[in-house]
Amino acid sequence: MTNRVHSLSELLGTAAAQAVPVVRGIPDEHLGAPTPCAEYDVRELLTHLFQVVVNFQALAAKQAADFSEAPDLLRDGDWRTRFETETVKLVAAWAAPGAEEGTTGAMGLPARTVGSMVLLDLTVHVWDLARATGQPFAPDPAVVEGLAEEVERMAPMARKTKVFGDAVELPETATAFERLLATTGRNPRAWDRVPGPGARPGDAR
Repeated sequence: MTNRVHSLSELLGTAAAQAVPVVRGIPDEHLGAPTPCAEYDVRELLTHLFQVVVNFQALAAKQAADFSEAPDLLRDGDWRTRFETETVKLVAAWAAPGAEEGTTGAMGLPARTVGSMVLLDLTVHVWDLARATGQPFAPDPAVVEGLAEEVERMAPMARKTKVFGDAVELPETATAFERLLATTGRNPRAWDRVPGPGARPGDAR
């Protein structure tokens, strides 16, 4: 692994390329399955992820985002193809000149920090979906490396606002991605790999 700083669009492109097959692999009959993100089942988490991917296109362009409503985009048409289309738009939006510069969003945060938020969702929530539906998923190391410092920086505020849960302690053998998940409050070893509506957290391993 090199120490080169990747652009957000590069990292988002890599994350999207890994996310799309997971979303395409979700059977309709598993949309009601629980996920490691406790407040969402698969359908609700997909809807949330759609909302994030669409709104962060606007944030890349320094435009206002609207998270007040989360329409069920899974009801109409081919939502799997729609997800891929929206991720392509997301990558293009963050590749535009100036997207990573200055500030954006209602809180006026650095654009790179805001872009890291959607990169995190496109990585961690895809892991949530993969675990909930029995699919393998391991993000590219460059994505994990690109997120690690930013996630540690945002963690205290994210815990105060209940976006992250309390950090989970892991053994020294934990991987970099497992540690990233643990920082968000997830126990990467506590979910079994049984797909479908009956899936539930299993013993840590």
